[in-house]
Amino acid sequence: MEIFVNPGELRQAARSGAFTGHTGGQAPGFVQGNVAILPAALADDFRVFCERNPKPCPLLAMSKAGDWSLPELGDGIDIRTDVPRYRVYRDGEQTDTRDDLQTVWHEDLVTFVLGCSFSFEEALVEAGLHLRHVDENRTVPMYRTNIATQESGAFGGGMVVSMRPFAPEDAERAREITARFPRVHGAPIHVGEPAAIGIDDIARPDFGSAVTIQPDEVPVFWACGVTPQVAIEQARPALCITHEPGAMLVTDLRNEDFASGA
Repeated sequence: MEIFVNPGELRQAARSGAFTGHTGGQAPGFVQGNVAILPAALADDFRVFCERNPKPCPLLAMSKAGDWSLPELGDGIDIRTDVPRYRVYRDGEQTDTRDDLQTVWHEDLVTFVLGCSFSFEEALVEAGLHLRHVDENRTVPMYRTNIATQESGAFGGGMVVSMRPFAPEDAERAREITARFPRVHGAPIHVGEPAAIGIDDIARPDFGSAVTIQPDEVPVFWACGVTPQVAIEQARPALCITHEPGAMLVTDLRNEDFASGA
């Protein structure tokens, strides 16, 4: 698979249909974002939901109704075309997966872009820590939990977490590193026993793929950007559009600028 260094070139490839894959490892050094697009009537409630739950829903940008550009995230972004793959939901049920939104876009839609763990994963790798899902060429495992989010209007439900296993000493290093990235999920919310946060079977993630956990390792859980998708499922809007998991919006923002103290 071709690796794009420049985020604008990657977006152009998505726009033309030449790139429809996962964006992990693409445009190293640049922030990638989760996407949620909702009718304007629900936009304020969803914005407040994100503000009340900043760990799983770190809001990077919110568009005006009908505006497909996001100038604060990158030059020339067109949210209708620049994500490699989209999911379309109607009344809370996924009805379609598509490469662009040209035929479903209308002037009542508001776009939200939320921070993604790809930013802190890059910092973990640079520190010499191995990510099991990367080593095994899998999507990071994600789980529904019993941790309640703070509701806003119709949006609520349980938090979703992503998991990466580490030896105990590396888990502490991972905590210290990711704590420097509060705008992209920040430090872990739980380390150790999965049942303590409502996960019955660590080998069966609700999203993504299971990964190997060695006997001397502990699972480390971070708040996950799938949480707002679960909240949207609960709200059951007439129309909602998200990115295909792993196929994110790649922005012109730099990960290094998101580290605390930057």
